[in-house]
Amino acid sequence: MKHVEADNFINGKFIRTERPRLNVYSPLDGMVISTVPLCGYNELEEAVIAAKNAFPKWSGLTSKKRSEVLYRYHSILLHHISEIAAIIHDENGKAIAEVEKSIELTEFACSIPQITAGEILKVSEGVVCQTEYTPLGVVASICPFNFPHMVPHWTIPTNIALGNCIILKPSEQVPVTALKIAEMLKEAGLPDGVLNIVHGDKTMVEAICDHPGIKAVSFVGSTEIAKVVYRRSTTNLKRCLALGGAKNHLIVFPDADPEMTATDITASFSGTSGQRCMAASVMIAIGNVDHIIEKLCNETRKVKPGLNLGPIISQTSKEKIIKYIDRVEKSGAKILIDGRNAPVEGEGDKNGYYIGPTIIEYSYPGNQMPQEEVFGPVFEIVHVKSLDEAIALENNSPYGNAASAFTQNGGLADEVAAKASAGMIGINIGVPVPREPFSFGGWNDSKFGTGDLTGKGGIEFWTQLKKITKKWKKQERTDWMS
Repeated sequence: MKHVEADNFINGKFIRTERPRLNVYSPLDGMVISTVPLCGYNELEEAVIAAKNAFPKWSGLTSKKRSEVLYRYHSILLHHISEIAAIIHDENGKAIAEVEKSIELTEFACSIPQITAGEILKVSEGVVCQTEYTPLGVVASICPFNFPHMVPHWTIPTNIALGNCIILKPSEQVPVTALKIAEMLKEAGLPDGVLNIVHGDKTMVEAICDHPGIKAVSFVGSTEIAKVVYRRSTTNLKRCLALGGAKNHLIVFPDADPEMTATDITASFSGTSGQRCMAASVMIAIGNVDHIIEKLCNETRKVKPGLNLGPIISQTSKEKIIKYIDRVEKSGAKILIDGRNAPVEGEGDKNGYYIGPTIIEYSYPGNQMPQEEVFGPVFEIVHVKSLDEAIALENNSPYGNAASAFTQNGGLADEVAAKASAGMIGINIGVPVPREPFSFGGWNDSKFGTGDLTGKGGIEFWTQLKKITKKWKKQERTDWMS
């Protein structure tokens, strides 16, 4: 195997378990690159005990002292970008590294001592009120396959800075990247027990939701599972923020810049092979935008599997995407660009799980686009006559992660931003992901729970606010001669 076998990381040590193991396949060529154990409650209990034991000392440090670990970790990340990117590429198949975003998230966490300074105010004669952000204790983060390095960095650096101890459950499809995170944080001087990693499938997720020693849970994945995690965690009286799927709508007006619109949408729906909740999914074409669709198709033809388009995570996922395309084609949809049998080019391996970019057009009334998320390099086009129709179509989606408007008219753009039912809005941007300190989070069936997972919203989720009111007896003035 190309990589080490994945083991749990508990109390600063990698621990071998006799649990059954799953093979980890590289989507690049279908080869086994590692194995991962299917653990459960007993292993989680060990991790929780380690985290509980580490919490008093870690939370007792000043936030500036805790952030020193993150500064060292930041330096380590900068020196190992290529190494980390290579692991992500093997596990996930990405053609572009995501480590730069992890570095940005770590930089934000380094600033937390300044952000969480709290407030203090003299509210009456001799009476002062102040606030403090205090850590929750032991928390858990359940992460997906599509960003094996970035999504853990949505939660790990922030919790380290805030004084929590965190348990990470990575996707069983991409466990090796998580091990490298643990190694590098240990090298940076993170005390044992502050970060623990447990592996597994549904059984481990259920154990995290149920464990009484875990105070808060974050989840990133499909909407179906996000609902289950949110209900189960909150039933067990935990805080939970569960991010689900999306089907993001891009409203395109006839006055949109053809070149910019075509290149931006192509990059948005095909980047990371469409396996991201912020990918462009649907163009709502208002009026005649045929000239833009033509340019979009020309740009899409430049995207080649194996050359500048990575594979899908698994053969099962690839087959699911192909079945979706087959189904809508049979329903009457027109396939403008067909990626089902696209050849693998460049350095791509024919045994990899590749599918080419696909553009689908619903061109006549009654030809309805399905509401489900595709999660692949598939882009769909529907036609409407007015902005009101476009907004109604966007609002009818069960999801609400992102929506965008492509136009040179500021008034129209502002109207879309005001009326679209989505938590993140783009204007002439296909992937409107906010940068720190702005937080990431959608609406509707794209998010379950209150607040956001990153940025300032994440600080509020991972802490509890303590209010302190002080009153002192007025002291008589004296001097050295009294």
